[in-house]
Amino acid sequence: MTVNGIDVTVDGLSDVSEQEILGYIDYVNEQTRDRVGKLHISAADDGCVTLDYALMPQKFERIRRITGYLVGTIDRWNDAKQAEEHDRVKHGLH
Repeated sequence: MTVNGIDVTVDGLSDVSEQEILGYIDYVNEQTRDRVGKLHISAADDGCVTLDYALMPQKFERIRRITGYLVGTIDRWNDAKQAEEHDRVKHGLH
């Protein structure tokens, strides 16, 4: 089932309400500070529940090392530095 855009599966529990699932989602979000992508709720041997989850992928910004500087973008560089970056040999992945 899908709850608030999150893929949720429940195993071994027949009486889990949507409100309870939302509480589990909030709990995981508070613990990880990241957004939950998938949540698996199952019965534990001791009468509790087990929460297994996968987080949403984080946005990744490319960082390049150019002449000793770690940068994300080069838009604030002067013309000479941008020309130096443009003239560099760029190696592809094979």
